[in-house]
Amino acid sequence: MKAIKFGTDGWRGEIGRDFTFENVELVAQAIADYFTRCPLPAARCPQVIVGYDTRFLSREFAQTVSRVLVANDIKVILSNQYCPTPTLSRAIVTKKARAGIMITASHNPYYFNGIKIKGDFGGSVESDVTEEIEKLLGKNKPKILSWEECKKSKNLEIANFLPDYKKSIKSYIDFRLLRSSKKKWKVLVDSMFGTGNGIIEDLLKETNIKVTTIHSEQNPLFPGINPEPIPKNLKEAARLLKNGDYDLAVITDGDADRIGALRPDGKFITPSLILSLTLLHFLKYRKWSGGVVKTISSSSLIDKITQRYNLKLWETPIGFKHICALMRKEDILIGGEESGGIGYKNYLFERDGILSALLLTEVLCAEKRGILGIIKDIEKEFGRFRYGRIDIHYPEEKKKGLMANLKKNPPSRLIGKRVVEIKKYDGVKLICSDGSWLLLRLSGTEPILRIYAEAGSEKEAERFLGEGKKIAYRV
Repeated sequence: MKAIKFGTDGWRGEIGRDFTFENVELVAQAIADYFTRCPLPAARCPQVIVGYDTRFLSREFAQTVSRVLVANDIKVILSNQYCPTPTLSRAIVTKKARAGIMITASHNPYYFNGIKIKGDFGGSVESDVTEEIEKLLGKNKPKILSWEECKKSKNLEIANFLPDYKKSIKSYIDFRLLRSSKKKWKVLVDSMFGTGNGIIEDLLKETNIKVTTIHSEQNPLFPGINPEPIPKNLKEAARLLKNGDYDLAVITDGDADRIGALRPDGKFITPSLILSLTLLHFLKYRKWSGGVVKTISSSSLIDKITQRYNLKLWETPIGFKHICALMRKEDILIGGEESGGIGYKNYLFERDGILSALLLTEVLCAEKRGILGIIKDIEKEFGRFRYGRIDIHYPEEKKKGLMANLKKNPPSRLIGKRVVEIKKYDGVKLICSDGSWLLLRLSGTEPILRIYAEAGSEKEAERFLGEGKKIAYRV
């Protein structure tokens, strides 16, 4: 029971250790108990969408969830193949389902799996829902049918979610612009052995964009990498860009709800810069309006752009569910987080790595020039922002003392710069007089301390990260 704890986006555990069929049955029963005890709106169909990723046993875990839900007299629509998380989210909205359950551990190593719970709006449910589900764990013994019994039930439907998802993408992206581009752009796609494989290539096949793909095969071991689009996992893509003739690389994580990108020289384009590129594209070319949401760990470049265009800016704790909650209440043009999850106006209340990748190709076609030139102009107008992050192992027994000490006795200077503002609502963020900053934030589910920094140069950002490590080790 202690192993089952929902974090910022679902429950994850090691396969065979805490992510077991027995525990999945317990979670599925708690989900069933939660939804059956809540009265249904009159117009809402009482069905749940279930999907899964490319990980070891994901299909079998999805079948287990379905077997429990069907046994509890809940209608299930199960994906007929592995699918991206935003594909599941689209199916929830299209089919007017009550909820969705995605079997995925997202970017975690191959030996993890997990469960994400989506609401009827397509995005992740808020913490109050997962807290209630946690309280129901073990309250009732799981009801479960055999897979053969489940397949015969009128409450199980098996469907392909991809056609509707691709249709929604085609209605959002300006494919006429992509087809009419005079320049034949060359894009490298890395799907990291995950659920995004083949989708971007298929959608771009009739455009003037030539796609080359790596890591498109299904391999639950994610050989040599974790399926997280950060620099250390993108060495092959970076090498190909340095040695080849590509204008851009786009990368989707294990369940394809997050994006990474590389420049033609192989250097990483931070998610905050991806958000900024897309935001400016929406403002200049689509003439859209609305506010912007970022998390506490995102770049100050976003602040500069919103100030320049007089846009309202919200800042939230880390976790896309916080962004999603705001997007459902306010007129939000774009919202994103440091880890590569970005959501868009007139789309789902959910992040989508595939849509984000295609929007970057739209930026190239609209600007009619390379990404390096676009970035150079952004830096000329808004300044240089260099971002860094490290994760270090941090003992559980020291966690409480670190945050308590930081909040009570924060440093007045960092690498010789005066600290002028302190934010304490999600970790501790120390902001200096020139706008550079350092954030220390503890993982809620692992013995890990995450240290983030931003400054005007890579060297300064590295110095901030080093200072963050010193602060952590002093406790």
